[in-house]
Amino acid sequence: MDKHGSFGGSSSSDDVEAPLLAPPPPPSPSSPAAAAWVRAALAHRYPAVASGPLACAAVCSLVDLGGADHRGARNMLAVLAWVFLWWVTGAVPLAVASMAPLFLFPLFGVSAADAVAKAYMDDVISLVLGSFILALAIEHYQIHRRLALNITSVFCGDPVRPALLLLGITGTTFFVSMWIHNTACTVMMMPVATGMLQRLPRGGGGGGCQEEEVRRFSKAVVLGVVYASAIGGMATLTGTGVNIILVGMWSTYFPEEEPITFSSWMSFGLPMALIIFAALWVTLCLMYCSKNTGKALSAYLDRSHLRRELSLLGPMTFAEKMVMAVFGSLIVLWMTKSLTDDIPGWGALFHNNVGDGTVTIMMATLLFIIPSGKNKGEKLMDWNKCRKLQWDIILLLGAGFAIADGFRSSGLTDILSEGLRFLKDAQTVVIVPVACIVSAVITEFTSDDATTTLVLPLFAELARSINVHPALLMISGAIGAQLSYLLPPGSPSNVVGFSTGHIVIKDLVTTGLPLKIVGIASLTILLPSLGPHIFGINNRF
Repeated sequence: MDKHGSFGGSSSSDDVEAPLLAPPPPPSPSSPAAAAWVRAALAHRYPAVASGPLACAAVCSLVDLGGADHRGARNMLAVLAWVFLWWVTGAVPLAVASMAPLFLFPLFGVSAADAVAKAYMDDVISLVLGSFILALAIEHYQIHRRLALNITSVFCGDPVRPALLLLGITGTTFFVSMWIHNTACTVMMMPVATGMLQRLPRGGGGGGCQEEEVRRFSKAVVLGVVYASAIGGMATLTGTGVNIILVGMWSTYFPEEEPITFSSWMSFGLPMALIIFAALWVTLCLMYCSKNTGKALSAYLDRSHLRRELSLLGPMTFAEKMVMAVFGSLIVLWMTKSLTDDIPGWGALFHNNVGDGTVTIMMATLLFIIPSGKNKGEKLMDWNKCRKLQWDIILLLGAGFAIADGFRSSGLTDILSEGLRFLKDAQTVVIVPVACIVSAVITEFTSDDATTTLVLPLFAELARSINVHPALLMISGAIGAQLSYLLPPGSPSNVVGFSTGHIVIKDLVTTGLPLKIVGIASLTILLPSLGPHIFGINNRF
């Protein structure tokens, strides 16, 4: 999904047949030909398209990183400027911008064609692809909606208790986001939330204080879904592309180190996510709920409404049960592949050649084999149901791995890391928040995946140059990239919430800033304390 909340993979014949530049309208006294051409160029985003090549040319001609020995690093920086501007400006679709390294790296001598192409498919990409297919199956059979209505009806209360209702909505979103991509979670859960809010007045009814209470609670519901999906995704590897990029770059830069597995990351990510989630719930209750909110909501919402909507879904079908069984089995396989030194897990039976992506694709394949129980010959999934696969996210991850290889092979990371060498003799309580803040600032202006792609190679080489354990910097950078809570461009989830019309940028800033501070503070405490036990982190490397 791109930053405007649209899924990749769909196109129309009109898109194919449309000319690259439509002929300008005939000149008139008020609209000369030159102005018409300018308007046409702007409509087709050609200035944004040109910004990438122009920035690349400027870097090649003006930047000197130290002579001919660093020509590869300069070329890598030039290519990075091209790709980054296309990502930020949306000059071309996200998937297209993410494929640019496939031709730019060989042309500029950064990497050979085969080397850069291999970065676009590995076990980590398989993990994402399989989890996306499972998410589509959950969406197709409305399992997420059934889960949300069941949990929310329990927390609604009679009479309505706003704090518990918020806990039910955000808790459901948090749980769902742990297992599927956070953007997909927001897209699936937001209709559930806004469907409930449709029973509430949107203004103009002259309700006075009561209507204001309802309006503020509506803001809390939308913000809760947006932030809970981002926070829940932090807990597991499959919850967000950032964690996937981290795992891929960790294995690329430090193959001799113990890999970051699903279970090891969850041991760290889940406590971290629970702390931020608690801060989210408290913040929403304090900022958007008062003693009169429950009374105001009781006129429009009660538990019977939710149960009536749940009854319309009917009992669980055979297909739903099978999808849940496949999904539950996959979670068990993820968690038990690698356990402890004394209990190695089932992965040891295959000499640890099996990755998390291996079992994800295997279980996703079962969806195309198990019958749905509806029509003769129909399976749980077919490829037509997969037309909404988020190929742009998959290609973005591939681009991230390619850029990581380019950073390392060109020597650019050695040069860029000099700017942060002041951390060489710093303590852990300084290194962790500084790395997190650097990433957390950048992520507000571009997507969290793109931020991770940019900062992790830098932090990996910086860790080597200042003799600090790389996990301290790389995990801090990955967590910081997920704290994109203040501005819509920071995350597709923010855009989805913003598009509902219930919130404005001010709501994102005032609610997201406390969460961002809590996130940085909890990371500063948890990473030095849990890191040595989970990731083998030592202060020095």
